[in-house]
Amino acid sequence: MKIYRLQKIGSVNGLELREEPTPSPGPGEVLVNIKATSLNFRDLTIINGWSPFPLEEGRVQLSDAAGIVEAVGSGVVRFAVGDRVANNFMPGWHAGPFREFVPQYGTQIDGWMAEYRTVDQNELVAIPDSISFDDAATLPCAAVTGWNAVAGVGPQHRVLTQGTGGVSLFALQFAKARGAEVIATTSSNEKAERLRALGADHVINYAENPDWGELAKALTGGRGVDRVVEVGGPGTFNQSLKAVALSGQVSMVGVLSQGEMPGYLDMFLTFARFQTIATGNRLDLEDVIAAVAQNGIRPVIDSRFTLADGKAAFEHFGKRNVFGKVVITNEG
Repeated sequence: MKIYRLQKIGSVNGLELREEPTPSPGPGEVLVNIKATSLNFRDLTIINGWSPFPLEEGRVQLSDAAGIVEAVGSGVVRFAVGDRVANNFMPGWHAGPFREFVPQYGTQIDGWMAEYRTVDQNELVAIPDSISFDDAATLPCAAVTGWNAVAGVGPQHRVLTQGTGGVSLFALQFAKARGAEVIATTSSNEKAERLRALGADHVINYAENPDWGELAKALTGGRGVDRVVEVGGPGTFNQSLKAVALSGQVSMVGVLSQGEMPGYLDMFLTFARFQTIATGNRLDLEDVIAAVAQNGIRPVIDSRFTLADGKAAFEHFGKRNVFGKVVITNEG
């Protein structure tokens, strides 16, 4: 089978396409014929050596995949040959709150950038026929993160999303499905139109309006938004504080931009809740899949690459000018 390993950490050039034997499932394991995978920002941090987590050279990359069960080992009861599945993002986290850092795909255990992978049956969830493999492969990390970033949001709430990456677009779609009003930010008028087409009620061009937090507050009549999906980190946090309503929530998702964080008192005086979003567990992924199917939500896919062009997928994604998810497909 074809498989990518990160033989040298530091750049996409460290990825090496290899031929290795197709593995056989052991007791309790499932062999997945991988049909699609997708990229997340975490994948860039791993190959470039930026990740805050321990890294090991030689690891297979990518944390998100979807495919078909090709074979099962002894004792497998959750799946049968032919089942359509996607993987749980965080191995071992099946339900409940986040309590422990464990080895993750691409860092200390092998990921999914291959044609086949064996995995414990408990690390998979079923996907319905109505969700394509390409779409399903975008869900384990970005969709679950977006889902939890807007947890509890309803028709009475206003939500602010930042940019056009996978998490932000999923958060927009889930918030709209729950009846919320959404203010989105972006840096181009072309992307602004696409955000409106996805359901954004207001779009702010932050390149033209660097004080976009104040503008977002003005769009709410001066009250502020109830939820900020904060993906930028230090480079956007000050504006998020200006946008958030008193006693609102800033869902802290990513660290995509550099800058100076606000002071303690600036944060305190918002009386907001600052909630780090640790992606989510297997139960969350099952809820996401149900919501996507029931609401007819289509994940936004920026581009598709073949497995043979895996490096090109990373290079495209690394330019950080995408609208949605970058998918690698193993199908013709």
